Amino acid sequence: MNIIAVDDEQFALISIENAIMKAIPGGSLSCFDSPSKAIAYVRENRVDVAFLDIEMGGMNGLQLAKHLKEIQGQANIVFTTGHSQYAADAYAMHACGYLLKPVSDKAVIEAMEYLHHPVRKAPKDRLHVRTFGNFEVFADGVPLSFARSKTKELFAYLVMRRGARCSNKEITSVIWEDKLDTPALQSQYRLSVSDLMNALQQADAVDVVIKQRGFLAVVPERISCDMYDFCDGDAKACNSYAGEFMAQYSWAEFTNAYLSRIL
Repeated sequence: MNIIAVDDEQFALISIENAIMKAIPGGSLSCFDSPSKAIAYVRENRVDVAFLDIEMGGMNGLQLAKHLKEIQGQANIVFTTGHSQYAADAYAMHACGYLLKPVSDKAVIEAMEYLHHPVRKAPKDRLHVRTFGNFEVFADGVPLSFARSKTKELFAYLVMRRGARCSNKEITSVIWEDKLDTPALQSQYRLSVSDLMNALQQADAVDVVIKQRGFLAVVPERISCDMYDFCDGDAKACNSYAGEFMAQYSWAEFTNAYLSRIL
């Protein structure tokens, strides 16, 4: 379950963060102190439940909820506030809850019982990555389609790096090793990143990749991957390794040699 909390007051944000973590220990929580940061995140990441403060400077919680629903119509909205006068407006927007501050973990648990939209399947249960032999990606058992071959290769490199933050420069130097770092190459890279996020969005797994300014990283916990299972000592994964790892990519040879040594 992917959750966000938004409040422009730092102590209130810490309070709701603690309540959510106690109530939903298995959830993935991202907290924001401004609506603009939350909107930027929601454009790139799936959100199941959003806990929004109503009284914030600039854009208030009701306005923020409207923007979030326009981006992700299936997101569940729960409002948090120190006042009760906004309750009618909140429920007019089909909110799943209206929690008065200070928010308790008990109140969060109760709100979760009244979600309007079902929480979607976790990406790890849906996205399987095969690295032994050739690199392939499957969403619900169906091969994931990438618009460009470099898009698939980009994702393969992120998977191999297993959660490490990869800079734009690092990625382009590996994936486009025979090309100079020119504006044209940077444009091609940005297109590949956009294609990757679109492909993951179609698979409802956009939060498998963390996209930050100048960096990309895969979230290993959200992927089912034979290499990860192999490195964690899974017997089935060890038996499935036959000496080939992402065979179509020359830059994967060093990792393949490492896997052969530790088998």
